[in-house]
Amino acid sequence: MSNIFFVNVLPKAHSYVRSKCSIYGVNCMKAYSTNWEPKEPIVRTKTIPGPKSIDLKNQLNAVQSTGTIQFFADYEKSAGNYIFDVDGNALLDVYTQISSVPLGYNHPKLLNIFKDDKNLKTLINRPALGVFPGKEWPEKLNSILMNIAPKGLNKITTMMCGSCSNENAFKSIFIWYQNKTRGDAAFTTDEMNSCMINMAPGAPNLSILSFKGAFHGRTLGALSTTHSKYIHKIDVPSFDWPIASFPQYKYPLDENIAENRKEDEKCITEVQSLIEAYKKKDKPVAGVIVEPIQSEGGDNEASPEFFQALQKICKENGAALLIDEVQTGGGSTGKFWCHEHFNLEYPPDVVTFSKKLQLGGYFHNSDFAPKEPYRIFNTWMGDPSKVLLLEEILKVIKDEQLMTNVAAAGKVLKQGLLNLEKEFPQLLNSTRGRGTFLAVNCSNSKVRDSIVSTLRVNGVQTGGCGEISIRFRPALVFKEAHANIVLDRFRKVLRTM
Repeated sequence: MSNIFFVNVLPKAHSYVRSKCSIYGVNCMKAYSTNWEPKEPIVRTKTIPGPKSIDLKNQLNAVQSTGTIQFFADYEKSAGNYIFDVDGNALLDVYTQISSVPLGYNHPKLLNIFKDDKNLKTLINRPALGVFPGKEWPEKLNSILMNIAPKGLNKITTMMCGSCSNENAFKSIFIWYQNKTRGDAAFTTDEMNSCMINMAPGAPNLSILSFKGAFHGRTLGALSTTHSKYIHKIDVPSFDWPIASFPQYKYPLDENIAENRKEDEKCITEVQSLIEAYKKKDKPVAGVIVEPIQSEGGDNEASPEFFQALQKICKENGAALLIDEVQTGGGSTGKFWCHEHFNLEYPPDVVTFSKKLQLGGYFHNSDFAPKEPYRIFNTWMGDPSKVLLLEEILKVIKDEQLMTNVAAAGKVLKQGLLNLEKEFPQLLNSTRGRGTFLAVNCSNSKVRDSIVSTLRVNGVQTGGCGEISIRFRPALVFKEAHANIVLDRFRKVLRTM
């Protein structure tokens, strides 16, 4: 057991380290160094989930559905890039709670936040922000969230999660669209009465255009724009809204430039045709929602030229462009907002966020802020305690130059995946992505699922997306050394296939 090292872990948060050191025969003083995580993955059980996870799953299954659970984590022990499970396994996590952990587990800076009494009271006294915000709320929004606002967007609406961010962004777009039609006129009696029975003109026949393969959430409106897996949608009514094809590229990109350009043009033409068709159906497209990289749907990427053309079509047709940065936002693509890679002529109209930013919401400009109260509203409207976490996260990103780290680690990981493609062409293809936000295709879904599960018992936690893809979503503190561990374990697994 001498190969196990726990390093520079906060004593109170990780008191288990002292006991583990004595069990493993490791000198604790020597075990501490400049890092705060295990040196490498630790696997103690033949299968994952192990027996303790299976027992907990059986307990939970008595009161809650457990079909999606992979194992039960021990978050007291988890550290840095490593997630511990209850059976003592420490997995190098390149999935990070579906891309929502920016600084890894138990980062020392974050552990200190609620030791401050003022911050603790913010955590305990959670307000209904729409009616009783705390005195610090305006300053926190301006100094933290507006400090990272996409260029050109001067307003923010805070929410709790990605689905409700998109859901309420749709409402803002519909209100904006109707305001353009109505002008300064007041609501008519017919509008006020008809909306109460879900009828026009108060409930207008408007639509949001989305893309095949997209994932924007599981609430009812967002689900109508989600098209990644049937299991998300079956048995649930959906709106009749237009669905366009998203580019499906051939790789390597530099060897398929002409063909991929034609794919862009085909998809853009389809968007325009659908907008025209739905206008004739009396369901005009008020907005278009798109992910910078389709994540759940298979890590499908599109070129800057595609997004530039898409924005142009939106402008020409009077539709809002909503860019869903719930999974791509926060720095893992090498820029804080992935759409910054696209050199758009204008700012997007709306940008939604969640996951790494700890709370949800959307940035927009003044046109998308309703004039009347309670039109975009819920009890919580976000969470001030999560903004305190985000404040420290942003400081760490800056102080530790984590965007530079993402570029360096991403370069190693991507080149390594490309090398594995060449070494195992019968198993892997189509490595793609930006920064550490990467994916690779497998020869089929059975091979993909086998690789993901075998990687787990070899100490690497990753995840699938689409039908045949493996996605990589490490934290921003994932370094080149971690990339090499992932690649070594990946190669070991591929050799057994």
